[in-house]
Amino acid sequence: MTSDRTVRVDLGERSYDIVIGSGLIGRAGGLLASALAARRVAVVCDANVAELYLAPLQDSLESAGFAVTPQVVRAGEATKSWDELGRLIEALLAAGIDRGSAVVALGGGVVGDLAGVAASLLMRGIDFVQVPTTFLAQIDSSVGGKTGVNSAHGKNLIGAFLQPRCVLVDIDTLDTLPARERLAGYAECVKYALIDDPDFFSWLEDNADAVLSGDADARAHAIAVCCRAKARIVAEDERETGRRALLNLGHTFGHALEREAGYDAALLHGEAVAIGTTMAFDLSVRLGFCAPAERARVLEHFASAGLPTASPRQLADGWRAADLVRHMAKDKKARDGRPVFVLVRGIGRAFLHRGAAEADVVATLEAALAH
Repeated sequence: MTSDRTVRVDLGERSYDIVIGSGLIGRAGGLLASALAARRVAVVCDANVAELYLAPLQDSLESAGFAVTPQVVRAGEATKSWDELGRLIEALLAAGIDRGSAVVALGGGVVGDLAGVAASLLMRGIDFVQVPTTFLAQIDSSVGGKTGVNSAHGKNLIGAFLQPRCVLVDIDTLDTLPARERLAGYAECVKYALIDDPDFFSWLEDNADAVLSGDADARAHAIAVCCRAKARIVAEDERETGRRALLNLGHTFGHALEREAGYDAALLHGEAVAIGTTMAFDLSVRLGFCAPAERARVLEHFASAGLPTASPRQLADGWRAADLVRHMAKDKKARDGRPVFVLVRGIGRAFLHRGAAEADVVATLEAALAH
């Protein structure tokens, strides 16, 4: 068992700890007893996670004196919807959740986002805890307080900022995560390196197999590096008015791909991010910001890890660049109907760019769709 690692998110009176280690679900009651004033909690999870981790989490919480109300939702990205959010809130209210209660999100990014929006709306905001069980959620979506559900107009367009009281990252949950889901989360891990940490990218080039195959120390190290990076950026720009937008590297393109795919399991979020990051490097090269050799190095790493760098032919057949451009115009970073891109001057040198000509964006998309 690895020793626990703690990363502090420094936000004044809303500061909190991210605890990273093995066996945390079984120790959650003791860990949360000091982080929460509430002694009644609603544990929100999907049906898949419930089979694996709901009982041990509930046992641990009840042993520490918490009264637990489980709420199980459907698995999948389609659950991040206005209708599902309404159903969850009504179920929590019917169960007696009140201002003195807390919501615990047990699961991946979908559950964390959905439960977070619910917690932000209930009684105008109640305490919230993240217990992420996917690699993607552990390194990214569980940290920083962004919650959201999808609209017919785009991804994460409905939501709120609600910082959790604590994040418990139990790396043992990755052992039960399907390999494809684990790999999809790895794309977000690479993202942090590409934003501003070229040394971490070199480390990932040497240690990707260990991270993906189950080396506990390598996983804990990678998660801690990503969480520290996000904690630092969130402390500087909690509401995403500036630097925090860099965390969306690959996401402007990626969210458009997810929208075109209908938020279907045929294209996971992390896979879309890997493809979108490839497109961001493609556009950066096309605009003269980035050397082709830097792009090639990133594509080689994605490919060697097993991540896609272009939309699967069976999925993207019939997709049009013009449709993807329309989706990007509704991205939450867009201004006046024009997408804002996170581009790069090389590995570890990301920046925001608002002046990309639509012709260059279309050419980048058409080149990717032609693969």
